[in-house]
Amino acid sequence: MRSGLRRWGGASAGPFEARGIPLVLVAIVVVQFGAAIAKGAVREIGPFGVVFWRVTIAAVLIAAVSRPRWRGRGADEWRTIVFFGIALAGMNVAYYASLQRLPIGVAVTIEFAGPLGVAVFGRWRSPIHVAAAGVAAVGVVLLSPLGGGSIDPLGALLALTAGACWAAYIVLSARVGAAFAGASGLALALGVASLLTVIPAVATSGQAMFAPKWIATGAAVAVLSSALPYALELEALRWIHPSTFGLLMSLEPASGALAGGIVLGERLGGREWAAIGIVFVANVLAAGGRRRERASVAGADGDRGGGEPAHGTVVDLDAQPGA
Repeated sequence: MRSGLRRWGGASAGPFEARGIPLVLVAIVVVQFGAAIAKGAVREIGPFGVVFWRVTIAAVLIAAVSRPRWRGRGADEWRTIVFFGIALAGMNVAYYASLQRLPIGVAVTIEFAGPLGVAVFGRWRSPIHVAAAGVAAVGVVLLSPLGGGSIDPLGALLALTAGACWAAYIVLSARVGAAFAGASGLALALGVASLLTVIPAVATSGQAMFAPKWIATGAAVAVLSSALPYALELEALRWIHPSTFGLLMSLEPASGALAGGIVLGERLGGREWAAIGIVFVANVLAAGGRRRERASVAGADGDRGGGEPAHGTVVDLDAQPGA
């Protein structure tokens, strides 16, 4: 789960990006290791139980920092927050449910269809983005029975559902980022997700989910997969270009496979690694296309004579949640 609010420090490359890249890489790793810890808990208390503790504890942590304003909100703002919370809950429940049937690296690879779909839909006239969608589709098909793969069909469907919710999350993030300061909108949406999952969590997990072990596990997942990555990415995106961020996010499936192998002993075959590589190439194409488009716009605009740095201004949306 990510914030959706992307900032860039105004530097084009060089030492500025060098400051942010390690932060993004750490965020990618901790998210996937959080997923590996969560997968072990899913086996015991189910996806709803894990998601409830994750979003509830993350909501408390982020609200403590952002101090969201409850009063004085209009109906449109609350409607956006509710839909954002639905997308968050659906994304995480479907993703963790897919982990009951798929290795982490495979689930993340299939889930990437969501954000890539948003990128292509927004730029469907761009040949490079259409090509990126085609390449990503090849990677997903390679994993499916149609491509000779042997992954669980229901697991694949759940991962695709998580990707669809991820796409909705990205679109809604733009509205939330425009209407709410900092992470306050995210904190409120996490609260909505908590309310949506509490009854299913109790119904499917029973008293087991209230064992101190699983509360502690939920807290670890909340920190590793929500609070810590959010803080790292927010700082990193003050220094690196959003297209660089999108390119680095291509490493998430490989990072997921690594975390699954280290924590859970998951081993992927050549077909799965090939699919991860193909989806990586698709995201590289999409990120490269975004960078070239911005360069073209900047060249057309020319020197505006302002000379003001772009530090702290919102310039793009490349939200990455799911894991």
